[in-house]
Amino acid sequence: MNLAIHGLEGDIRHGNSYYEDPHHSTGCFHFVAANPPFNVNEVDKERLATEVGPGRRYPFGLPRTDNANYFWIQEFYSALNEQGRAGFVMANSASDARSSEQEIRRQLIQSRTVDVMVAVGPNFFYTVTLPCTLWFLDKGKGKSARADTVLFIDARHIYRQVDRAHREWTPAQIGFLANLVRLYRGEALDFTLGGEEAKAKLLEVFGNPKSKIENLKFKDVPGLCRAATLQEIEAQGWSLNPGRYVGVAAGEAVSDEDFKEQLETLNEELETLNAQARDLEQTIAGNVAEILET
Repeated sequence: MNLAIHGLEGDIRHGNSYYEDPHHSTGCFHFVAANPPFNVNEVDKERLATEVGPGRRYPFGLPRTDNANYFWIQEFYSALNEQGRAGFVMANSASDARSSEQEIRRQLIQSRTVDVMVAVGPNFFYTVTLPCTLWFLDKGKGKSARADTVLFIDARHIYRQVDRAHREWTPAQIGFLANLVRLYRGEALDFTLGGEEAKAKLLEVFGNPKSKIENLKFKDVPGLCRAATLQEIEAQGWSLNPGRYVGVAAGEAVSDEDFKEQLETLNEELETLNAQARDLEQTIAGNVAEILET
């Protein structure tokens, strides 16, 4: 139905994305766009053992924790061809996840494929209130001038309040964010979406009253965006959380809403860590029982 509404054709097949690959997708696609379910558990890892390794769907290994976020991330990565780009929505906790997920994230970052990370505030979904993060991968980035940097954008304060419980981005806000990324990439600006309003905002942030739009250059803007090097990311434990790099604008105080968002993110991470602790507890208990039986 979604394809038909947008006048598109597609090859849609029924299947389980973890265990089946009906499109033989590895290395095939120019673009991937996805909004996967967050924090899925009970994936049967034994069935995926043959899908691990270079040139396969899970090239960086399987996470030990019972959480499928890094299955999805690797599926999107592995589906891209050598110049492919991916954009997908992911739970905030995936940006900072530890243990085996941190190791997978390290390999992904060192592959020089992670291009842009965007922090999004709460209430952008109709079913959940949690904030999220947008991940953008680019397989061709490794041959560009930005190979050793990742662009972090904190867009939590960019939104239009639709009603008390829902927010959205206006065309001008989307146009501004898209052209911010184009500035970083050194691409031509495009104001088809957002028009003059997006152009004015870009001039306000990256220029001055006398600036010409064609002369704008990317720069780090506290509270909004920062291009961090791989060395800086390594120093942060391979975190891909924009808040660790962007900081806050000069004179900006942390509001109650900011605190609420931070608390929700921390609570989500705590739930993930608790699940890992329960898995570890069961493993230890099982090992102890085997030792006592021998």
